[in-house]
Amino acid sequence: MCGIIGYSGHENAADKLIHALTSLEYRGYDSAGVTLFAENGTVTLKKQGRLKNLQQLLADNPIASVCGIGHTRWATHGKPSDDNAHPHVSGKVSLVHNGIIENYADIRRDLERDGAVFLSDTDTESAVKLLDDAYRQTGEPLSAIRQTCEQLTGSYAFAIVFADINGKVFGVRRGSPLIAAYGQDGNFVASDITAVLWDTRRYISLDENEIAAVTNDGIVVTDFDGKAVAKETKTAEWDSESAEKGGFPHFMLKEIHEEAESVGRTVAAHIKDGLPDFQSCGLSRQFLSKLKSVTIAACGTAMHAGLVGKTVTERLAGIPVRVEVASEFRYGSVFLEEGDLFVAVSQSGETADTLAALDIAKQHGARTLGIVNAAGSALSREADGVFLTMAGPEISVASTKAYGVQLAALYLLAIATAEAKGKLSSEDARLFTQTLLTEIPSKISEVVSRESEIRTLASDFMNAKSVFFIGRGLDCALSYEGSLKLKEISYIHSESYAAGEMKHGTISLIEENTPVVAVATQPELFTKTISNIREVKARGANVLLICPANFPNADIADTVFNIPATSELFTPFTAVTALQLFAYHMAELRGRDIDKPRNLAKSVTVE
Repeated sequence: MCGIIGYSGHENAADKLIHALTSLEYRGYDSAGVTLFAENGTVTLKKQGRLKNLQQLLADNPIASVCGIGHTRWATHGKPSDDNAHPHVSGKVSLVHNGIIENYADIRRDLERDGAVFLSDTDTESAVKLLDDAYRQTGEPLSAIRQTCEQLTGSYAFAIVFADINGKVFGVRRGSPLIAAYGQDGNFVASDITAVLWDTRRYISLDENEIAAVTNDGIVVTDFDGKAVAKETKTAEWDSESAEKGGFPHFMLKEIHEEAESVGRTVAAHIKDGLPDFQSCGLSRQFLSKLKSVTIAACGTAMHAGLVGKTVTERLAGIPVRVEVASEFRYGSVFLEEGDLFVAVSQSGETADTLAALDIAKQHGARTLGIVNAAGSALSREADGVFLTMAGPEISVASTKAYGVQLAALYLLAIATAEAKGKLSSEDARLFTQTLLTEIPSKISEVVSRESEIRTLASDFMNAKSVFFIGRGLDCALSYEGSLKLKEISYIHSESYAAGEMKHGTISLIEENTPVVAVATQPELFTKTISNIREVKARGANVLLICPANFPNADIADTVFNIPATSELFTPFTAVTALQLFAYHMAELRGRDIDKPRNLAKSVTVE
C-alpha cells in the first residue's frame, strides 16, 4: 500500500527521499509528497500523479535540508488529488500514514465542533490534527504520540516530524509495517527495507506500539510506557542489485525469469536427508502423522496457490483441506481446534486480512504455520512456525515468482504429511521431493526459453475485450491465477470457471471469436475437457489450449501451447509460467504500465 520514508542525516534530504520513494513505487500509488526542514521550520510539497510531478515541484522549489519525511499514497479515503496527498500538516506537525484510521469520522466531527478546519477528505488528517492538539498540550513529542495513538482505532504506520524539533523523525506502528534502518550518512524509517537497499541492508523491525526516534547519529526505540526497547539489528538477505531490473524492461518479466531459481532455492532450504523438513518450522513428524485437517487462508495470488495446495494435499495425504479467503474468514463459522493446522500464506507477511485470520486461528487453539517471503514480517513473528520462501525481492505488483515458491512450500507440506501418515512411502516421498528440487526448475526454465512463442500467441489475442479460462481439477485451480494475472496488468475483463460449469450459465456469454484459454494437464480429465472445448467451439469461441504433448485431439483448439512433459501432479509449475508470460505480453502489446497497474498495491496492509 502507501510508501513511507523518513530520513535524518548529513546529505541532501530531498534526494534521499526521492530515491527511497522511487524504490517504493512498486507498492502502488496515485500521489506523492515530502516535508523537509528548511531554514525557518518545515516546508511541505506534494503532487497528484507520478513521482516525476513531485520531482519537478522540488526542482522549481529547491530546499536545502538534511531531514524530512516522504510518502507515496494509494487512495483509500478521498480521491487522488493534491489536497488528499500526504504529508498532512497541522500546526507544527507533519505526518505520513499507511493504514486506515477506523474512527476518523468521530475524531473529525469532534475537532470540527471545536473549530478545526479540514483541507482533505482523508482519514489521516484527523490523526495529524489530533496529534497537533496533543503536542500543544504536552509540549513533548513522545507523550503526544502515545496520547494520540491511544485514541485511534484501526491500523497505521506513521512517520512524523515536528517543525520545532529539527533533525528528528519519529516512527510508530500498529497493524501496518514499519522499520528503522541504519544508513551510511544518516538513518531512516521506512515501510520496508526495499526502500533503502540502495543505501543500507541494516535495519530493525518495529513491533506493535513502539516508537522510533531517528536522528543523524542513531535510532532510539521506546514502548508506550516510555521504556527503552533493545532491538535486534538485522541484515537484509538481498541487496539493491537484486531489486533492480537487470536489463529487463519490467520487473514482472525479470521475476518470471527468476522463478526456476527461486523454486529450486526454496525447496533446497527445506529438505533434510532427501525429505521435506518441517521440524524447523515447528511441525514435527509426529504432529503431521496425527493431523486430521488443514485450513489455508490467504488473499489473491496466495489464495490461488492454496487451491492447488488443497488438491495436492488431499490427493497425497488423504485429509480434508479448506481454503479460505482471508478477508471473509472472520465472518463465517470457524472449524478449528487443537491439533488442527492453520496455514497462512502471504508474500509480504503484512497482509492485514491474513494476519486477522491468523489471530482467530490461534484463539481457537490451532497450530499455525506462516508461509511467507519476508523474514521479520508480522506473519513471521506471529505464527507458531514459519516456512520462509526464498524468492528474494518481488517488486512488480503482479505476483509471479512468489506464487511459484508458495506452491513449492505447499507441495513440500503435502509430501511431508503424506509420508508421516504412511500414505506415501519414504522412497516415493524422496522421489517427489527430488522432482521439486531438480526437474521442476528445469521445466520452468524450458517454458521461459519459449517466451517468443508465447508472445506470438498473445499478439493473436491482444485486442480481446473479454477472456475466459477453463480447467478441471488442478487445472481449474490454476486457471484462477491465469485469469487474475491477465486482468491485473492488461485490464482485459477475464473470468475463470470450472470447465464443467460453463454449461450452467456462463456459456451464454460465448459468441463468435470469444477467446477461451483451456488448461488441460491432467490425463484422467482429458476426455471431459475435450467435451468442454467442443461446447465453446460450437458457439464460435477462439480456443487457446495449454496442454502437454500427449493431449489427444489437440486439433480441436485454434492454437496450442505444449508445456514440457512432467508428472501430472507437478504441471501447475510449468503451466502457470506459460500463463504469466501470456498475461505479460498481452499487457506489453497493449502498452500497459505493467509493474504498477492502476488501482492496485503490492502489499495490502489495510482490510
